[in-house]
Amino acid sequence: MSSGKETVVTLAPFLATVYTAGMAKRSGATALPTATATDAIAQPLRCDSFTHVFNILGKRWTGLILRELMGGARRYNEILTAIPGLSDPLLTQRLRELAAEGLLQRRVIPSQPVRVEYALTPAGRDLQEALRALDAWGARWLVAR
Repeated sequence: MSSGKETVVTLAPFLATVYTAGMAKRSGATALPTATATDAIAQPLRCDSFTHVFNILGKRWTGLILRELMGGARRYNEILTAIPGLSDPLLTQRLRELAAEGLLQRRVIPSQPVRVEYALTPAGRDLQEALRALDAWGARWLVAR
């Protein structure tokens, strides 16, 4: 499948443009940034990392779980009740997957009874800006449909 050459693209400038455009729209500004998706293709980022990111974030409920944890550490039931429709077994599975990817950590707090909290790792916190940019893009382009 690989020809020995890596295809290189990036989404970061595009996401920054989408985020900035969303903020400009909300603030009432008339001039929006001029960068385009074509500009993003010219910037370097490995396709394999791009694919891996969307393999993680593209799973159902993952984005909502991360969004919930953006507000700080949460206990299992706090996450479960904050996301209507999310089942108990699927939350367990997604939390394990996100921990395995290094995006969140499970912290056991010794007490009576023992408490378990989930919190974003530095890598998970670093993802917040991109998630906010996607949210702004969705608010601009998808909600209006």
